Amino acid sequence: MSWNSLSSNKETEGTASGFFNLLKRPIEIYVFIDPLCPECWSLEPFLKKLTIEYGRFFTLRPIISGNLASLHQNKVKKPENLKEAWDKTGSRTGMCCDGDVWLENPISSPLATSLAVKAAELQGKKAGMRFLRKVQEYVFLEKQNISDEGVLIECAQKSRLDVEEFKRDLHSEAARKALRCDLKLTHEMEVDTTPTIVLFNESEEDAGLKITGLYSYEVYVKVLKEMLEKDPKPAIKPELEDFLKHYRFVANKEVAVVYDWSEQKAKSEMKKLVLRQKAREIPVKHGAFWEYLD
Repeated sequence: MSWNSLSSNKETEGTASGFFNLLKRPIEIYVFIDPLCPECWSLEPFLKKLTIEYGRFFTLRPIISGNLASLHQNKVKKPENLKEAWDKTGSRTGMCCDGDVWLENPISSPLATSLAVKAAELQGKKAGMRFLRKVQEYVFLEKQNISDEGVLIECAQKSRLDVEEFKRDLHSEAARKALRCDLKLTHEMEVDTTPTIVLFNESEEDAGLKITGLYSYEVYVKVLKEMLEKDPKPAIKPELEDFLKHYRFVANKEVAVVYDWSEQKAKSEMKKLVLRQKAREIPVKHGAFWEYLD
């Protein structure tokens, strides 16, 4: 995609009008994702950093996308190819995705997984995002069949959802309708690759800006500033312990990206939290993850 030059308008956050502009969060970011897409999983560090640094300007709206039928077909026909692709992505991006799941415990119904995400969202957007993250952790790290109802219910429990309500919604027309809406939006916006991000400015009638595929963090910031027509400073990052306490379970790669550290430096800083018994390391096939200890 082509970029326009960024505006050099100065920040007005100190003024009353600037304050009210922030309350409105003028930008809406649609994130088209497939729960089984390793590149979407690899986007997580950038979304965390963008939310921490510039989240005061936008709202995130995850949209379940992806060609579910073709993924299911590929899974049946070529599990070895999917395993190889997942392992390569995990090794390249630092966000572990263990391809052995396709040989040991393959996902039997991608459609069931997507419906479960929409069922979780019926309890609120944040609940849906927590559930989606947990589902991704279960499949990419723990090699769980995330279309199995028992596994999905366990994810709901771990995501602090109302489990009984989730069980009811799992097979509801409301969840099916919500998924149909997402797939319709995917079609209308001509999204044929995941991840894809589309940014809209509420005050502009022009079409949104689309970013297809995975890019460096700087690209997302540049597009956001272009949509805002100003060059805001990033917010101050939280203390590392507060970051971990908020997210509870993070990849070493996510720590490194958010704090502008090398992965070695991130690991060194996290080890300090381990010594203070605030965190524990979770070994995975590629890289490392950290869990917050209350």
